[in-house]
Amino acid sequence: MSKRKKKKEAKKKEILVSVENLQTRAAVIEDGKLVEMYVERTLHQQVAGGIYKGIVKNVLPGMQAAFVDIGLERNAFLYVDDIQTQNKTKGKARISEMLKPGQQLIVQALKEPMGTKGAKITSQLSIPGRYLVYMPDAGYTGISRRIESDAERERLREIAERLRKPHEGLIVRTAAEGQKERELKRDLVFLRKLYNKIKKKAKKTKAPALLYRDHDLVYRLMRDTLSEDIASIQIDSEAVYKKIVEAARTLSPRLRKQVSLYTGKGPLFEKYGIEQELAKALKRRVWLDCGGYLVVDQTEALTVIDVNTGKFVGSTDLASTVLKTNLQAAEEIARQLRLRNLTGIIIVDFIDMDTDEDRKLVLKKLEELVEADRVKTNILGFTRLGLVEITRKKVQEGLGEVFQKSCPYCEGTGRILSEESMAIQVERQLRQFLAHSTMEAVLIGVHPQVAAMLIGSGGSNLARLEEELNKKIYIKGCDAFHAEEMKIISAGTRKEVEKAALPVEVGEKLEVTIEQPHLANKQNGIARLEGYIIDVEGAGKKLGQTLTVEIVKRTRTYARAKICSKEVGGQKQ
Repeated sequence: MSKRKKKKEAKKKEILVSVENLQTRAAVIEDGKLVEMYVERTLHQQVAGGIYKGIVKNVLPGMQAAFVDIGLERNAFLYVDDIQTQNKTKGKARISEMLKPGQQLIVQALKEPMGTKGAKITSQLSIPGRYLVYMPDAGYTGISRRIESDAERERLREIAERLRKPHEGLIVRTAAEGQKERELKRDLVFLRKLYNKIKKKAKKTKAPALLYRDHDLVYRLMRDTLSEDIASIQIDSEAVYKKIVEAARTLSPRLRKQVSLYTGKGPLFEKYGIEQELAKALKRRVWLDCGGYLVVDQTEALTVIDVNTGKFVGSTDLASTVLKTNLQAAEEIARQLRLRNLTGIIIVDFIDMDTDEDRKLVLKKLEELVEADRVKTNILGFTRLGLVEITRKKVQEGLGEVFQKSCPYCEGTGRILSEESMAIQVERQLRQFLAHSTMEAVLIGVHPQVAAMLIGSGGSNLARLEEELNKKIYIKGCDAFHAEEMKIISAGTRKEVEKAALPVEVGEKLEVTIEQPHLANKQNGIARLEGYIIDVEGAGKKLGQTLTVEIVKRTRTYARAKICSKEVGGQKQ
């Protein structure tokens, strides 16, 4: 296929930039679908790409690595293969021969700090420009793999070889395709000047210190993505719009007209449905157009994507139903890789296919679609178990890591104790708390479903527990309590605890809101006062209504009430 035809078929992209006080977000849309999301937050400056003057803290010969203080919260990790050497012995020498504790060196962050791990760094510096990536001491020329024309690759290689000095390294970026030599030369002159400034700053700066930080999100987006296939760039901030227009003058004057200031009604992301798409991208289940769905599970070691037919039953035979679902799944998986920024090892469990031809079709579809991914992605094919292995380079945190954190209760497992298990645990804690105690009674607060388990049918379980412990136990079910939470609210004499446990008196009138029908008697409705259950006669169909009731019976676990009659126009209702 010719280069001209390929360009014609390239998907047109739209970029939306939303600027807020605490964050700037950029959404990349292809063919009307959100495919990439970039987030930069005011309180978290980007580390990757930054150049630092660091101090070696620890050298670990057994790991062939060192920890380097670059001024961040955690020391950065430097592997032996990422140490720049003046000869060709890289990787052969022992790290203890190359680095010593206390030694100072200039390094660049390759990856952001993630979780408990510090940033990954290298002493092999690379500074990106519009058309070139400048590597001061690499000594070679590389061409972007996205430039497919052999003739164009050779032309650009010859230009780069003429421009670079013997010790320098240059990578020709995709944006350089079709550009004249003077444009590449102008880029290189700028990058050399920038590197010289970094070297001068390093000489007069005390380590650890930041020497250079890559540009902000908006500029990086312009530098790295601005090309002929960008249909439009919309920004909802006038200040940032002016900044982008100015950047476009330098980076690509021809494409400046594609940049516009959004002045429409309502938020920019809401207009294009980006907020809804983001919400979907943070969920475990992703629905396909055919009715099938994906289940995405992320762990520290890898990501597993499971494909299911779901509601899709097909119209011909099972094999075609499975193939259609898998082909749609391949398309959605390619999008989710980019949107969620899934990285590392990714395992896809497609629905089992009967023929090699079908498997090849699905694999080919996936391979074609990931070509649009700017992050290096490898499709390793089907394993003997019928799973597809994918690897994707990790530089920054994924979408889930940016917008979410692990649940402090389940610690990221997504599972909690069942009500029955929690009730057993509460009983165990009560035994420990009341052992050898002279207290007569105790009031505990738990989630309502756990409270029901502890009380048991007709209060049978609570009676057994009181007999065993020889104490009076009051239980308050509170919706505000987490399902795994138990709190001792009051402990002491029976009179003291009863006063705290029973917030109502027989004959008392009060307003309550009916929350749910009674499980055993649907005619009645359940209300709660400070977690204490009030069983309201005849209120089963009055959910959500606030009623005036009178307490007619009080027990340790609940109160019975009747709806107070009201007089309207002299008549009772």
